[in-house]
Amino acid sequence: QVQLVESGGGLVQAGGSLRLSCAASGRTSGRTFSSYAMGWYRQAPGKERELVAAISSGGSTNYLDSVKGRFTISRDNAKNTVYLQMDDLKPEDTADYYCATDTTPWSLRPRGDNWGQGTHVTVSS
Repeated sequence: QVQLVESGGGLVQAGGSLRLSCAASGRTSGRTFSSYAMGWYRQAPGKERELVAAISSGGSTNYLDSVKGRFTISRDNAKNTVYLQMDDLKPEDTADYYCATDTTPWSLRPRGDNWGQGTHVTVSS
C-alpha cells in the first residue's frame, strides 16, 4: 500500500502562486515510486472531482484545459514526491486538491489506486 501526503495548500490572492507537494511512502509488490503514474485531482464544493494534471512514469504530462499555461506538474523520484506548481491562480481554482497513483506507468489519467487526504486551496478575488 502506498501512502500519500499532500501539503502546500492555503489562502492566496488571485494572480498569486502556490506549490503543492505529494510525498509517497510504502510500496506494493516491490514497485518503486518512479514506476507509478501520478496525478493531481481537485474537487470544489458542489462539483465533481476533476483531473487537473498528470505525469507518467516517463515524464509525459496531461493538463486540464483551464490550467494549461498556469500549472506545472513535476516529479522528483529521488524524493518520492510529485509537485503541482500553480501560478496566476484564479478564484475558480479554489478546491480541495488530491494526489493519486496509477500502477499503469504510462497512464495520463490516473485511476486512483491510492489517494492522499487532500490539501485545501482558496483563491480570493
